[in-house]
Amino acid sequence: MSKIISVEKAADIIKNDMSLMIGGFLKCGCPTLVTDELLKRDTKNLILIANDTSFPDSDRGKLIAAKKIKKSIVSHIGTNPETGKQMHSGEMEVELVPQGTLAEIIRAGGAGLGGVLTPTGIGTVVEKGKQIIELSGKKYILEESLKADVAIIYGSKVDSFGNVSFEGATRNFNSLMPMAAKTVIVEADQYIEGYLDPNEIVVPGIFIDYIVIK
Repeated sequence: MSKIISVEKAADIIKNDMSLMIGGFLKCGCPTLVTDELLKRDTKNLILIANDTSFPDSDRGKLIAAKKIKKSIVSHIGTNPETGKQMHSGEMEVELVPQGTLAEIIRAGGAGLGGVLTPTGIGTVVEKGKQIIELSGKKYILEESLKADVAIIYGSKVDSFGNVSFEGATRNFNSLMPMAAKTVIVEADQYIEGYLDPNEIVVPGIFIDYIVIK
């Protein structure tokens, strides 16, 4: 059975109050079709999990500007002034996570782990309210793993089975998120009938539920 669906059907999957992982690093390797479709909907109160909140006029940043996000779990917000405004006004909660830690707790979520131990953030505001564990005389923060209801990722190429390959730096968070979400949608630049060369595959199709072709 084909995994290809329309962008409208893909947006229908995302409901109010869901947690939503969106791949990309600023404008590099960002899925845009489903996020743009969500702007036409009444969908709101979403929890965004991403590397950053992008720019006010780009991809996931548009969701922030449209006030569809109630909480953002990200490592960077500096390129989107709207994020800061909503954070300071109390309209949106922002949880800032060191970038490497964010990548690792998403990976841990996909691997079925409860969390990871990291020294990053010890002695800073990052450790506030978190469990500190000491091993061999060194302190670590216990960071709980992250999962999501839905992940939207970008792919350079996707084949009939859903196997995904990436070009250059577009791999970024797009390669980490599929294992950590209940439902995964990939937006691909190129659709390949049949199968990709196994050497190209980064995300196996078993983790991809739906394909939206650009």
